[in-house]
Order: sequence, then C-alpha cells, then structure tokens
Amino acid sequence: MRLKGQKMTPNENTDYNFGPGQALVGAQMLFVAFGALVLVPLLTGLDPSVALFTAGIGTLIFQVVTKGKVPVFLASSFAFIAPIGVATATWGLAATTGGLAAAGLLYVLLSFAVRIFGSGFLHKLLPPVVVGPVIMIIGLSLAPVAVNMATGLAGDTQIMPKSTALILAAVSLGATMLTAILGRGIMRVVPIMVGVIAGYAAAIFMGLITGESLINGSAFTSAPWFAVPGFVAPEFNLAAILFILPVAIAPAIEHFGDILAIGNVTKKDYMEEPGIQNTMLGDGLATMAAGFLGGPPNTTYSEVTGAVTLTRAFNPAIMTWAAIFAIILAFVGKIGGALGTIPMPVMGGIMILLFGMVTVVGLSVLARLGDTLTEPRNMVIISTVLVIGLGGLTLEFGESFKLAGIGLSGIAGLVLNMILPNPGAKT
Repeated sequence: MRLKGQKMTPNENTDYNFGPGQALVGAQMLFVAFGALVLVPLLTGLDPSVALFTAGIGTLIFQVVTKGKVPVFLASSFAFIAPIGVATATWGLAATTGGLAAAGLLYVLLSFAVRIFGSGFLHKLLPPVVVGPVIMIIGLSLAPVAVNMATGLAGDTQIMPKSTALILAAVSLGATMLTAILGRGIMRVVPIMVGVIAGYAAAIFMGLITGESLINGSAFTSAPWFAVPGFVAPEFNLAAILFILPVAIAPAIEHFGDILAIGNVTKKDYMEEPGIQNTMLGDGLATMAAGFLGGPPNTTYSEVTGAVTLTRAFNPAIMTWAAIFAIILAFVGKIGGALGTIPMPVMGGIMILLFGMVTVVGLSVLARLGDTLTEPRNMVIISTVLVIGLGGLTLEFGESFKLAGIGLSGIAGLVLNMILPNPGAKT
C-alpha cells in the first residue's frame, strides 16, 4: 500500500493503446478469470453464458467511466453466492436479480458520497470491525454447501456414491492447492482452472462422464454452437433488495484494496486519477447492468491483477480484448453445455478451499485492528455480528419481509458501530 506523501514513478506502457497485437494477451487474461467467472453462476443456478456476457459488458462500462486508465477485469463476485442462493429459493430469480441491480446502485451512491465527503467517509462508515466479520460470515455460511457438494449430496438426494464423490473432490481440491502453492508463472493464477480440469479428467478416467453414466455428457453434444444467453428481466421486490443490499458492504471495501493493488503494480496512483469515486462508479454501473440482464454482480478480479503483475502487461486495452472475447464466448452454446457436464463433487472440492479463503480474507481485515482487536467495544461488535450471521436469527416484518443471515448481520454491525460509545476514539 502506498504511504501518504509517497510519490509513485509511473511505468511505461500504461496508456490505453488498442490494437490487434494486444488480442492474444487479452485472451490470456480471460483464461485467467474464466474459472472463477463461471463458478459463481454454476453454484447459484444463474446462466454461465449470461455471466460471461455481463463480465464483458461490465468491463467495457468500467473502462468508459474510468477513461480507459485502469487495467482491471470485472467479473462474478464470490461475496454474493450465499445470498443469491437464499434469495432465489425465497423470492425467485427475477426478484433476486433486481436485488443485485440494487446492490450496484448502492455502489453508485457510495461513489457520489466519496465524491462529496472524500474517501475517508467509507472507512468511517465501514471500518474493519464491521467488514471483517461480515466477510467471515460469507465464507463460513457456505461451508455446508461445499461439504454437501463434495460428498455428492444435492438437497436430500445422493447423486452418486459418497466414496466416489469424495475421490473427485479430493482430486480437484488437491490439484487446486498444489497449483496455488507450487505453481509458477501464469499457472499460479489459474488454480481453479487446473482443479476443474484435474477433477474432470478423474471423472472421465472413472467412467463417470458418458451418455449412460452417473453424469450425462449429452448436455454438451446436444448444445448448439450458437445460442443467445438466457437473459432474465429483473423484478424489484423490497424484501429481496433489503436482504441482498448489506452484502455489498464487503465488495465495496474490497474495491479500495483492489485499486490500490493494481496501482502498486503499475506504479500509478489510480486513487487520484481517474479517482476512486470513478472506479467505484464504474464498478457500480457494471453490477447494475449485470443485475438488469440476469447475471451475477461484478467485482474487480485479483486473479487478473496477478496475471498483470506476472506478464507486465499494463496496457488497459488488453482488458478491452478480454471483454470482447467474453462477450463472443457468451453466444457459444457448446461452452454452457460443457460446463453443465462438470461433476458436482469436482466443484465441491474447490469450494472447500475457496469458501475457507473468503473467511481468511475476513480474518485479515480484522487483523488490521492490531492490539485494539480485544478492546471491549470491538469484541462486542464482532461477536454479535458473527453469532447473528451464523446462528440463523431471522427478523420478520409482516408476512412478506424478513431479514436474516448476512444481510441482518451486516445491518447489525453498521448500527452497533454507529450507536456504541467509543472510549478509545481520538477527540
């Protein structure tokens, strides 16, 4: 992170320069993002092709708003996996996408608040003592989902023998772990892709992916080459909106970290130019566009930032090419068909790692508190947020509106942070 007053020496080749010579690097950036990009819709029941399309459109929107100055790629946010699943089951897919669009609107409003009050405003509203436990709840609340997927349990149905499912999960989990730890170069930033490929190969070796086996491969063979993504028009249900909205707290804070990270890589101060207010505005408009089309919310991808670091490819136009390729691939029906044949335990094995890593991100946010972590006020807020989020507390207002889980815990954290006295605060 750049220290206050520290000057940054800009790298060369950070100006926007669009040309065919950047296409191959752009395709590589999409490859890096692809595994995580399609993982969110596969886990939540959304259309992976729509996710590809909205990632491409969202990245282009971000580039327009930020005047093509920041080399980042926007795609599916993991923070919304749990609320999308609950909201879809409770209010339906259309109402859920309306809530996701509202989350994007919150980003937009926050960007204007930053424009008016300065970037310190968001840190005061959403300090680590609130954001940290909320991020932890996002990861921990998904732990049962990961275990059920890894053991082949879909609802109350055992889709394959538990022993078989665990073998597939172990292969994909092991491959993902080893790639993340031992991988070099571009391999280090595609552990999800490697894990999926390894698990899929194991399923083929075990004879699980054929026309007559436990996993039907006809989803790929019967899919057309060209197909329009399954766009979904949103509905605006107040209960669904208020359930999803607090989840946007965590990605909003993470946005600051992502912009600082890519600035440290390119040695350019994006907090000043194009400005954090504009990068957050671009992120918000991209998420709104995704919600209006039935896709998952967008966020800046740290995997792609890692790839930029490795390749030293700082030209933001590379992300334009990645976005164009994502939009084109969204209309290739065979891709959605192939993704539909991935065995659930393969995804479950990877989820065990990823959901745990989300929890660790929350812990790292709390670590910023240092010695103040154990101060009574901070302990009170953190413990209350965690128990409310994980304990299943639900508040019902009338017959059609209720708050629970991540949303309720996020609101509780905000309220407690605002009303509780802070004896340690500087006057």
